[in-house]
Amino acid sequence: MSKKTHRGSDLRDFLNERGILGEVEVRALKQAMSLQISRLLEEESLTKAEMAARMKTSRAAVDRLLDASNSSVTLNTLGKAARALGRKVKIEFVRA
Repeated sequence: MSKKTHRGSDLRDFLNERGILGEVEVRALKQAMSLQISRLLEEESLTKAEMAARMKTSRAAVDRLLDASNSSVTLNTLGKAARALGRKVKIEFVRA
């Protein structure tokens, strides 16, 4: 049996040891954000085209925003999306 075993350790430790914790956290955050925006679009009965018009952008940009695998969204785009949905973006730093 190897010296380091993952039995009983948490997932964060496991991912950190492999050097992919940051990447996994970013992807999870983007997926959560995409799901939240999709839910809000549904609640507001908005189409992607209507959302794009409110954001003064293209439908392709909205598609990228809703694509959970695309982590390159900017704060500016998040702000536009929030305003288009009558919301604000809240970002905070928490201890790791």
